[in-house]
Amino acid sequence: MNNARFSGAGKLVLALSALSLCAPLAAQSVPKPVVNHDPIYGGTIAPGLVVADPTKLPSPIDYKTPRTVEVELISKVVTSEILPGVTHKFMTFNGQIPAPMIRVRVGDTLKIKVTNPADSDQTHSVDLHTVIGTGGGAAYTEVNPGESKTFTFKATYPGAFAYHCGVAAMDEHISRGMFGMIVVEPEGGLPKVDREFYLGEHELYTKEAFGAKGETTFDGRAMVREDPNYVMFNGAVAPFVAARFGTMKANVGETVRVFLVTGGPNKTSSFHPVGNVWSTAWPQGGLANEPLKWIQTWPSNPGSTFVGEMNLPVPGLATLVDHSLSRVTSKGLAAQIEAVGPENRELLDHD
Repeated sequence: MNNARFSGAGKLVLALSALSLCAPLAAQSVPKPVVNHDPIYGGTIAPGLVVADPTKLPSPIDYKTPRTVEVELISKVVTSEILPGVTHKFMTFNGQIPAPMIRVRVGDTLKIKVTNPADSDQTHSVDLHTVIGTGGGAAYTEVNPGESKTFTFKATYPGAFAYHCGVAAMDEHISRGMFGMIVVEPEGGLPKVDREFYLGEHELYTKEAFGAKGETTFDGRAMVREDPNYVMFNGAVAPFVAARFGTMKANVGETVRVFLVTGGPNKTSSFHPVGNVWSTAWPQGGLANEPLKWIQTWPSNPGSTFVGEMNLPVPGLATLVDHSLSRVTSKGLAAQIEAVGPENRELLDHD
């Protein structure tokens, strides 16, 4: 790989996000297991960044009768580090990428409020892919600076759906962070798992090369060419690896569920867990369907989702990537789930 065009910081993060991350844990004493089932990913995200904690998602639905759920989405511009010394002025809902997961059950009524602060210089809206109606709600929520608008809808069918800003310049607004997921659980709920993680993949188009120090400038022409300099999880290069904000942690023997929303705006993700497979998978977020079993890689189109589960029978790293691998080695896409606990020599034996 030719790194001549990258700065020192860029080279460092490239090394972090390359496939060498997929190597097994070095021989050492067994780390202390994660003994509880509380959300934990094993690291610290610096305050003020757009990077959403992948464990901060709503709990599985446990109520039996429909409710009214109120959600407020507030547009917020945040200058955040893509990697050390490299920043971008992101557009977000509620200051994070991906935007907060909305989690309800079939039959719930949702009251969606979109607020655009007075100091904004852009118009925003929200298009939820589970809404049947003009623009998925975008026609009812387009807000100029200083405005708020509200609409209600009923969730009549299950699934994991994308939502995003729906104004005319939606492609730029999505690229810069305005996308998230709404999960509508079936009446019986989802199967129980030990842990859940929530990730959002998107491309960022900048005039500056990957790793160039300073504040980056959005490049609309590169977006039209579909030629991003960055492809990222949660608004940062390789966020959830040990050398950045820390790996997502689980115990050996647990089952984890991963929710991926692919914001895009242009690229399809070939979502793959290096060192594992999806033991159960709901392609395109189709929670009404019977899940597939033992899937290695599945495409998640821009503006769509994927829900998959993994068993963790041995210690080590499952590195979540887009198997369009240049996006891993040269554009910054990587996150890791680290299974902590005793070896299982019957399944995997190595020196």
